[in-house]
Amino acid sequence: MDDARLVISNALDAERRGATILAHTECLAARRENGAWRITLSGAREIRALAIVNAAGPWVKRVLNERLAQPSRDAVRLVKGSHIVLPRLYAGDHAFILQNDDRRVVFMIPYGDRHTLVGTTDVPLENDSGTPQASEAEVAYLCRAVGRYLAQPVGPAQVVWRYAGVRPLYDDGSSDPSAITRDYTLRLDAEPGEAPVLSVFGGKITTYRRLAEHALEKLAPYFPGMKGEWTSGTPLLGADFGGSSREQARDAFFARYAALPQEMLRGIFRRHGMLAYEVLGDARATGDLGEDFGAGLTGRELRYFAEREWAASAEDVLWRRTKAGLHMDERRRARLAEALGA
Repeated sequence: MDDARLVISNALDAERRGATILAHTECLAARRENGAWRITLSGAREIRALAIVNAAGPWVKRVLNERLAQPSRDAVRLVKGSHIVLPRLYAGDHAFILQNDDRRVVFMIPYGDRHTLVGTTDVPLENDSGTPQASEAEVAYLCRAVGRYLAQPVGPAQVVWRYAGVRPLYDDGSSDPSAITRDYTLRLDAEPGEAPVLSVFGGKITTYRRLAEHALEKLAPYFPGMKGEWTSGTPLLGADFGGSSREQARDAFFARYAALPQEMLRGIFRRHGMLAYEVLGDARATGDLGEDFGAGLTGRELRYFAEREWAASAEDVLWRRTKAGLHMDERRRARLAEALGA
């Protein structure tokens, strides 16, 4: 799945259900006060909350210790996972899980129509400072791992993009990064009469809905009016096709905007689902779309990313909300950054 689009979809859904989403906002400090939390946010903003969920991933311990002044014996082990994107390595839409000679597995997954995603590595990190980068050694490792299975081996020179993330694994004492549990641990800290803080240690995105339900079960005693779990049977925002199949909904969307470029429509529907109608609105001709930045991105969708999806930089648009950066040269990427800034 596209992790960035999944996050955006959940944030948009929460907003439409009444949540206030403050993207690009940092929790600077929080203290308990009169049965609640008084929280200081970046931008000189203060809010009051009856509970805090500390789902800060790699920074969960730092938030507890430094921002909430809440000591904890739990800890996370930080493990960097890097990925590379290569030109399409094989036909078909299936994925491969490959056994490497070091007893780890490496996967190959179709990445859009023209690329293949290869990952991942397990590199222990000592701290959570800085932005993780895929090292040359990791890139070479992944190329060697998949090259053992390909008719035509690949090398680092063929890599068109690389990225890395940090996994916050619950520290269960294992010495092997690949063997550390991927399960999550929830810790609720509050003395009687105090506002609670619930911290999430570990976990992974594939179980995020169950984790969320479990978290709310822990908080339910503090919110007597809370309704029960409901997300498992509810489509993500944009994925409710009104009784039709995804293919039927896509065909209806294409018919509605038949005068617009097909490649652009495919990209918009893939990214937004039924919200694609909100992106295009009353557009009926190419001239209604604004500037064409290439790779199916237009001024109209760029404005939607900025106004509705909290995009604040070209990187947000090119590499998170879309993967259009893979299909643009540096000149086009620079032009999009200029337009977004304007």
